[in-house]
Amino acid sequence: MNVRREIGMSGEVQEFLCWRGPASVNVFVVGAGNTPLPGESFRLAGLVPDAVLPFPLTDLPEAIERLGLVSYDLDFDDTSLDLRAYTRAALRRVCEGTWAVAWAASEGSFHYDELLTDEVARQVYGYCVSGTEPVVEWDTATLRSEEWKHRIAGVRTALDALLSAPEELNS
Repeated sequence: MNVRREIGMSGEVQEFLCWRGPASVNVFVVGAGNTPLPGESFRLAGLVPDAVLPFPLTDLPEAIERLGLVSYDLDFDDTSLDLRAYTRAALRRVCEGTWAVAWAASEGSFHYDELLTDEVARQVYGYCVSGTEPVVEWDTATLRSEEWKHRIAGVRTALDALLSAPEELNS
């Protein structure tokens, strides 16, 4: 059974980030290897997370395994913090110095067969492709729009290019 916790119908993403207590920004990155960044790397945008929980994912599909996939839960006890700028900075950080694709999304959106697909597009609230500026969207109406779905499809295209690139281009 595939249970998903989706971003709510109204309001801002900020409300959803607090579903389990602390505000938790969930970031996924393909292409930066399987070794997580140290917690100090996430002292960004004037904020310091109360917890940095890295999860190098296992049982990866072959195409992803050679590039690595790490998930980070970046938790803040103060749920009133405006985490938009922080999310943008975190996405930029995980893409630095490598060819990578990163996204911020609800934890329940993650499944290897649905990375950045139309089925999960409305649960993705930010993304970054190395060499570009991160994009973060906080309005849930925008996340449900066809335009957002189209933008996430473009990120999926970048992910597909990364996954299919010869190994020497990814180093």
